[in-house]
Amino acid sequence: MSFLDIALRLVVAAAVGGLVGLNRDLHGKPTGVPTLGLVGLGSALVVLAVSGGDDAAATSRVIQGIVTGIGFLGAGVIVRPMAKHRVHGLTTAACVWLTAALGAACGVGAWRVVVVGVPVAFLLLLFGKSLEHLSHYVSREASGEPEELNGSPPPHPPARTE
Repeated sequence: MSFLDIALRLVVAAAVGGLVGLNRDLHGKPTGVPTLGLVGLGSALVVLAVSGGDDAAATSRVIQGIVTGIGFLGAGVIVRPMAKHRVHGLTTAACVWLTAALGAACGVGAWRVVVVGVPVAFLLLLFGKSLEHLSHYVSREASGEPEELNGSPPPHPPARTE
């Protein structure tokens, strides 16, 4: 593998991770450009370090380790406040995992996977929340439930005193 090929794989992995991180930064989330850029770069580095010897079994084991291990890093951003019934950080955790996968794909030079995966990821990040809100609205309308106010459950009726 040439020096230029190695450089291209590492730079693309860091750039793709940074782009996913930019989305997280724009939404005020705890991981951003540097964090996800480093996740992508690190995944590509590890895959490249092993795949340079053309040992498919070793490359497969490294990718398995990344997929498993990165879940722990992503789990660190998932929070469930005790006072609320909502979980926060799932999308950010998924972005950490996705960035590692994209970095690994860059590391093995699976360019078609990267070229298709990145736009699909951005479509989900850009329009996923809107589609989710729309599906909740349609579901509530169909069931006749009252609309939620400010993302919280509808207020309970006042207690009866008789």
